[in-house]
Amino acid sequence: MDKLVSDISIPEFPLFKKGKVRDVYDLGDKLLIVATDRISAFDFVLPSLIPNKGKILTQLSKFWFDFTAYICPNHVLTAEFSQFPQPLQKYKDILDKRSMLVKKTKVVPVECVVRGYLAGSGWKEYQEMGKTSGAKLPAGLKESDRLPNPIFAPATKAEEGHDLNISFKEMRKIIGDDELGQKIKKTSLKLYQKASLYALSKGIIIADTKFEFGLDKDDLILVDEIFTPDSSRFWPLQRYQPGQSQPSLDKQFVRDYLLRSSWDRKSVPPALPPDIIEQTVKRYFEIFSLLSGRSEL
Repeated sequence: MDKLVSDISIPEFPLFKKGKVRDVYDLGDKLLIVATDRISAFDFVLPSLIPNKGKILTQLSKFWFDFTAYICPNHVLTAEFSQFPQPLQKYKDILDKRSMLVKKTKVVPVECVVRGYLAGSGWKEYQEMGKTSGAKLPAGLKESDRLPNPIFAPATKAEEGHDLNISFKEMRKIIGDDELGQKIKKTSLKLYQKASLYALSKGIIIADTKFEFGLDKDDLILVDEIFTPDSSRFWPLQRYQPGQSQPSLDKQFVRDYLLRSSWDRKSVPPALPPDIIEQTVKRYFEIFSLLSGRSEL
């Protein structure tokens, strides 16, 4: 079995940032992003690890970064471990297939969400106000309904606590650049449209997803991860039935388990039972395989 990766130590380089799932190291003129096997839900990092999760996130992101590069350039310099600097070569068992070297960018401080279907916080907002992220929607929509057109639905990028849905107008105020705001919106919708059509050809609905962007000098580029089971809702097309929540091939499976459990979502989260870990691994690998066309990592 592959080594489970939780906490990483690479003393040769300073830790640039420790996220819920990724650890980022500063290599001077570039960054090393390592996706661990940690999993988070409801703003907590869970005590359980999901085998191979970091490899799946990295390899699926790499697939999508290549697939969408003509729509928007991205931060990837290389995801091939053999091309990593010499001091990193002794960490092959930790880094291989779960890390990439990327450009340093000035990250745009907004989560760029695109919704094609009514689910999650978008569904909750619609029930309360008849709209989501400031976008008015037709009356009478049901949970998981396909939206008339995909919606750009930005959110705040909270260092701690929940990301909050905001309007496009509020987003433009945060980034302080109308032209950049318009470009981010247009690019996000284009990326979603391109990936959604491809996923449908593989029997998968991408219900919603989120992007992060950075500025490389003046160029807008994609950063972090794209179209992974941590950042997107993936529904099997054959089992799609509007009017209810959908079976998913993403992190929602873990969220649903935690919602059914006795955990109050305020205290330290419980460990996941072995069968939930096993089912999560299965779902993550299935979506990786369906979308990338690869049967192994």
